[in-house]
Amino acid sequence: MKKSIIHAIGGTIAMLSIATFWTSTIVAELLFNHETVALVKHAIAYTGIPILVLAMITTGATGNLIGRGRKGRLLDEKKRRMPIIAINGLLIMIPSAFFLYHKASLGQFDRAFYLIQVIELSIGLVQLLLMGKNFRAGLRMAGRLRVNPAALKG
Repeated sequence: MKKSIIHAIGGTIAMLSIATFWTSTIVAELLFNHETVALVKHAIAYTGIPILVLAMITTGATGNLIGRGRKGRLLDEKKRRMPIIAINGLLIMIPSAFFLYHKASLGQFDRAFYLIQVIELSIGLVQLLLMGKNFRAGLRMAGRLRVNPAALKG
């Protein structure tokens, strides 16, 4: 299988994972009880995070292979966003997921729980924005997304 296809699949799985975590958290909090929130947090921590990590590793590794020897503004922009995405994931998203699962499993829906949840949801949106920009840049680099010159005039 071509590296570019594996890269696209990995990136898509990563974005869909984060979108699923975000949506399931909001739905559970707004429509269901604490028990359901705890189940969602368990699923995110012990099923979702491993899938997300594998998808991100695959995306990063294939992206580095594809980008070797290539130059350009779009690639430079993707390379600038990737460390931010990685740091947000490793230092905020993953620890938050396990913290929230731990608190929810104990039934501790306190200020700390909701503060970390707001941070996690906010960073999740940032992640989706940055990954979406990378996705779009990748499509442009592959020639699958054309820029409308009229849209650039703004």
